[in-house]
Amino acid sequence: MDLQVLRSFQAVAEGLTVTEAAAEARITQPALSRALRRLEDEVGAELLQRVGRVLRLTPAGRVFKEYVDATLDSYDRGRRAVAEVVDPDAGVVSLAFLHTLGTWLVPRLVTGFRQVFPQVRFELHQHEENGLVQHLLDATADLIITSGDPGHPLITWRRLLVEPLWLAVPTQHRLAQRRRVRLAEVAEEPFILLKPGYGLRSVTETLCRQAGFSPLVGFEGEEVHTLRGLVAAGLGVSLIPSSPDAAATPDFPIRYLRITDVRGARDIGIAWLGGRVLPPAPGRFIDHALDATASAPSGAA
Repeated sequence: MDLQVLRSFQAVAEGLTVTEAAAEARITQPALSRALRRLEDEVGAELLQRVGRVLRLTPAGRVFKEYVDATLDSYDRGRRAVAEVVDPDAGVVSLAFLHTLGTWLVPRLVTGFRQVFPQVRFELHQHEENGLVQHLLDATADLIITSGDPGHPLITWRRLLVEPLWLAVPTQHRLAQRRRVRLAEVAEEPFILLKPGYGLRSVTETLCRQAGFSPLVGFEGEEVHTLRGLVAAGLGVSLIPSSPDAAATPDFPIRYLRITDVRGARDIGIAWLGGRVLPPAPGRFIDHALDATASAPSGAA
């Protein structure tokens, strides 16, 4: 058994055909088929079973794949750690972050960091709040940038900034000429929300409860851009991040109102596994992110 066979087994288990996995490994399809059979002989169980025209994991294969994933991940991180010892100015930062932060905060931080460490590579992953925490726990990301402290005993979190949240209403809305509003004033109106599991959804529900009501769900989406479009269409109101000087456009005829009866903001922070010794590049990125946001208490999407 060697690492390439394990990688090919992993690839087939995750949906590639044997022909595609063989091409990735730069060997012939018959050679890979023989290698997978030898792997089954060594393990002592059938790992893959043909179902129609594709191979599927057997129960034994599903168990074995968990250990293969962990083995390959450990090996890859070991190679990476050695490479960073040899060249500490290089390395990789695996960073997962909220979708809403991919339009402004993450690009700024990555650009600033690479001006100092141009050889560092980034692996970027976008996810909803729950998925971010799992990235850390599964060791598929070094760092996450998220809203609020995840509150997990294994995770260390540091605040980067406070991001304002604004009540978005269509330009023809009864409150559109106001600059400030109490959130309670829209308690009876439909809200455009992100789906459950997204950080902004949780924050919105919390703020509405603090204002004395539960939001009436009008529509649910997966991106803030979609929320803006639905608000612009007059289908409801929404709490979303935005610049305080944001103006309505033909594509998005929206007014952004400051909330006065509850704290219209959310904390944005960076987190990592507290018990894990980070490679140099992710550790430096944490320092950079904290320094870069130290004098910028608020942000805009």
